[in-house]
Amino acid sequence: MEKLKLFSLGGLVVYFAILLIVVIKTRKNKNIEDYFFAGRSLPFWALSITFIASWWGAGSAISTANLAYEDGLGAFWYYGVPVLISTALLFAFSKAIRRIGCYTQGIMLEQRYNKTSALLLSFMIFYFMTVTAASQMVVVGNFFEMYLGLNYTWAVLLGTGIVFIYSLFGGFRGVVITDIVQFIFLLIAVLCIFGVALYTAGGFSGITEAAVRAGKPEFTSFFSKFSNYLVYVITFGAAWMIQANVWQRISAARTENDARKMTFLSLGAYLPLYLMVVITGMAGLAIYTKLPAGGIVPAIIRDHMHPALGALMFVGICSAIMSTMDSLINTGALTLSVDFYQNQINPDANKKQLIFASQAATTIVTVIAILVALKVRSFLKVSWLAADIITTGAFIPLIAGFFWRRGTGTGAVASMLTGIVYCSYNLIHTLGINVPVISKPGSTGAVITGIILSLLAYIGGSLLSEPDYEKADGFIARAGFIKAPGIEGAVTENR
Repeated sequence: MEKLKLFSLGGLVVYFAILLIVVIKTRKNKNIEDYFFAGRSLPFWALSITFIASWWGAGSAISTANLAYEDGLGAFWYYGVPVLISTALLFAFSKAIRRIGCYTQGIMLEQRYNKTSALLLSFMIFYFMTVTAASQMVVVGNFFEMYLGLNYTWAVLLGTGIVFIYSLFGGFRGVVITDIVQFIFLLIAVLCIFGVALYTAGGFSGITEAAVRAGKPEFTSFFSKFSNYLVYVITFGAAWMIQANVWQRISAARTENDARKMTFLSLGAYLPLYLMVVITGMAGLAIYTKLPAGGIVPAIIRDHMHPALGALMFVGICSAIMSTMDSLINTGALTLSVDFYQNQINPDANKKQLIFASQAATTIVTVIAILVALKVRSFLKVSWLAADIITTGAFIPLIAGFFWRRGTGTGAVASMLTGIVYCSYNLIHTLGINVPVISKPGSTGAVITGIILSLLAYIGGSLLSEPDYEKADGFIARAGFIKAPGIEGAVTENR
């Protein structure tokens, strides 16, 4: 174990050096479009890789494998199915998102509805990105604590510090290029761990025999745990479909066709990647009699690989965590610097001021996320806190705005406030205060109830307020989904 720690620490130093060199070689950011969109100059395959890397994080690398150890193939519903559903929806929406071409979803909502709805959405996105970044910090803290023997606090600070440095100075271009490097490490790790786990387990027959011995006849059934994971399919699927860091990547594409190619390539990659991590977890049942401390993936690296190879796997897992963390921090900073600083505080800010504000925003998001990670050490709890509010508060007005011309700013604000109040009320119950609830927080019924209430508030608020058809029709026509009444001519591509 000491050799593994030494090799892992050395690998981390080399890995950090590689990322720093990449960032230094990155072209200097001249304006805010450079800092957050790389000047819309990157090819679709590079954006696809950063899309995959940004979603292939701690939940994929560690949590899904641990769940697969307990629940078998059904664990694919936890992360795999929501990712496939949300990516498929993003593929359908990709051209529309790129045609609109807004820097942020807040600006998009202002163009569709009004400033109040835009400001509310920006608050929710900032909250979602910051808290979700904290969930990755929780995992990197636990991971470094186990592998390097560090105190949890120092482990969080070390892992986050690496991401912070290259994100601060490299901006979005730095994030994308480092994500490509990280994806290479990640892919090597996934393939190696999958191969070693399957070989050690005795192949698929060994997994089946282990399931029989453990009294789990439905271990290899895809639908066996469907009801247990339905709440994650709905919550994560809806939240990720509107996740701002992915919309940022779509908006960063050179053309609308590149945006569609990016999402299509990502969709094709997710299925085999998630299946491999689920099967890795299932193989653990044939290798260990109980779930090892720290999880299946770290245990396989520790117990069944040479320390030098284990160090490479360590770097690969770090890549999975950090490539997700960097995109969350970058998008949270985008919201803070554009939606709040530029649009609300200093509309006349020059290029230099905006770059400084962007770097300051990166620092603020990182510091807040660290504080959350040090306070709450549960990955699943932190992820849920982030996804729940964005699903119930933002999904309906954001998506409905592309289709329903009668939807108004009043309806959007009512929908968002309903979602915020609903989630906050449920959080009170979760924290142990005995208040009556419609459905148990964290259940499928609670999520569905929240979405329905949000939808009713959106419809009711819209019908009770005066519509702005000219604004709505212009937005819908620009999106290009349907031809809005009164809008003639083809929609030109927004480059």
